[in-house]
Amino acid sequence: MLIPDSYIKTSTGPTIALYDLGGSGPPLILAHATGLCGAVLSPIASHLRDHFSCMLIDERAHGNSTSPPDSNFDWHLFARDILDVIDHLGLSLPYGFGHSCGGASLLLAEEARPHTFAALYCYEPVIFPSDDPMPPTKEGNHLAQGALRRRTKFPSYKDSYDNFTSKEPFNKFTDECLHLYIDNGFQQMPDGSVELKCKRHDESAIYSLGMSHDAYRYLSRVSCPVTLACGSEDLFLGVDVQSIFLERLADAKLEVFDGLGHFGPVQDPERVAKSILHAFSVSDKDTGGASYPIRE
Repeated sequence: MLIPDSYIKTSTGPTIALYDLGGSGPPLILAHATGLCGAVLSPIASHLRDHFSCMLIDERAHGNSTSPPDSNFDWHLFARDILDVIDHLGLSLPYGFGHSCGGASLLLAEEARPHTFAALYCYEPVIFPSDDPMPPTKEGNHLAQGALRRRTKFPSYKDSYDNFTSKEPFNKFTDECLHLYIDNGFQQMPDGSVELKCKRHDESAIYSLGMSHDAYRYLSRVSCPVTLACGSEDLFLGVDVQSIFLERLADAKLEVFDGLGHFGPVQDPERVAKSILHAFSVSDKDTGGASYPIRE
């Protein structure tokens, strides 16, 4: 189980748990997908620590971070949380890796405050490819509805593990990533049972707003190098959609992972980590003196 190294009070209310995994090189912030927690990205970070100082966060309402007191899950606030973390730590031109909601949050953060990041790597960022976002909705939103039906309590950590090994998409996680999700995404209760830290009504609210932000409209504001990545098995946020984003970004490229789906970062952390290292080492754009050549 990972223990937060610090808790950062944000400007909008929640307290964000930060995990400093150490390493050598410039700072790299890793942001997870909705419903997961920062710990599941630690296997990726383990492959990056020779080149970057890696930091994980639990996003609002996930893991050891708190929920917003006003239950506001507007995705711009996920970006605001990241900017508050950066400001609190005094980071200059950090790098960013984000998966799903985490990827969208990083792009929204860079849009809100251009030139914050040296470079970004976003694996299937959740963005609606239109200048006019969709209205928030839970009706007909299978992710929002599914979250409300999610089982949140189990007799033990082992029972939780046994349950998820047969459930999509968790049965596609590496065994390490699944254990990290269970050990860090659940808390043990006084009677020995375990309970999901991310409340299902919070997760549902996040999903209901997933296509209601305006990241696509302002992608042209993102001037730092961006790598968009996707799995070949994902039709919803796969190659076709990522290619639309690619056209609007000033300096971007696309990486497609054969055989992976939306949860690629927890399906094959080592392959994703190698791609991140390559992406952050070959940029030929000026990043304000923060360009970092990877040591072979």
